[in-house]
Amino acid sequence: MKRMFMLSVVVFALLFAQGAFAQGLTKIADNVYSYVGEKDASPGHSFAANAGIVIGRDGVLVVDTLISAKEGARFLADIRKVTDKPIKYVVNTHTHLDHAFGNCVFAKLGAIVISHAADRKLLERVGPDTLKNIGNYGLKAEDMAGTEIVFPSLSFSDRLQIDLGDETVDLIRVAPSHTEGSVVVYLPAKKLLFSGDILFTDFHPFMADGDIAGWTRTIDALLAMDVERIIPGHGPLSGKKDLREMKEYLVLFDSTAQALAAEGKDADAIVAELKKRLPKRSLAEWMIAYNVKARYLGKQ
Repeated sequence: MKRMFMLSVVVFALLFAQGAFAQGLTKIADNVYSYVGEKDASPGHSFAANAGIVIGRDGVLVVDTLISAKEGARFLADIRKVTDKPIKYVVNTHTHLDHAFGNCVFAKLGAIVISHAADRKLLERVGPDTLKNIGNYGLKAEDMAGTEIVFPSLSFSDRLQIDLGDETVDLIRVAPSHTEGSVVVYLPAKKLLFSGDILFTDFHPFMADGDIAGWTRTIDALLAMDVERIIPGHGPLSGKKDLREMKEYLVLFDSTAQALAAEGKDADAIVAELKKRLPKRSLAEWMIAYNVKARYLGKQ
């Protein structure tokens, strides 16, 4: 019996180490849950994107929906472990595939899907072709089974406030940043913020669609807000220190890559130099080369 017990412990440890047991939603506040600090950054696991919920008296607001119907269904199953209240709203902090292609799961429940007007246009422009050519993103047809592009049915420009009955949620767009219409989801009563991909923590960011000047301006605005905890688009639960480090990363990457590209350096040389200069981050180092090719050399 003792030997069998020890064998079970070893098997459990091996399975856990291999990621066989998926991390569920983390309780951030009494009525706020989110994925945070995901380590599986594979395409099928939404590139380790975070997504979360705010539970109000009258229903649930979902923040981002992951990369596919399959991933959206995983998220919905985790939500139902926490609450059976109706899901009334979905907010896309932006409409890149890893944050918005799970919209279809929640739209079928009758949720109102919301985004900034510019990111609705982005999804309209690139969403169908992205899904059609999903292999370019490391995904297989079976990964995307049942996935349909669902466009936001409600869009806004600068601010939108949602009343969940006993919780007021502010949607705010400062300036073009990670995308033209990237927004944050702010819970002022809890000093809590979902930043979307305006913030990557311990994770190399995707910069190809970004407006660096607007992005740093947006970070400055977030630093001036009454915020104590931040759920980033990718990475662990964060704070203003991480925002400051994100700004420093963006400025250093942009100035270095621009200067080296102007000197005629090729992609390999620019990437090698950036790896020397950039602060170390644990996940998605491959993104450095992608950003250089897509943003500074005009190719992917």
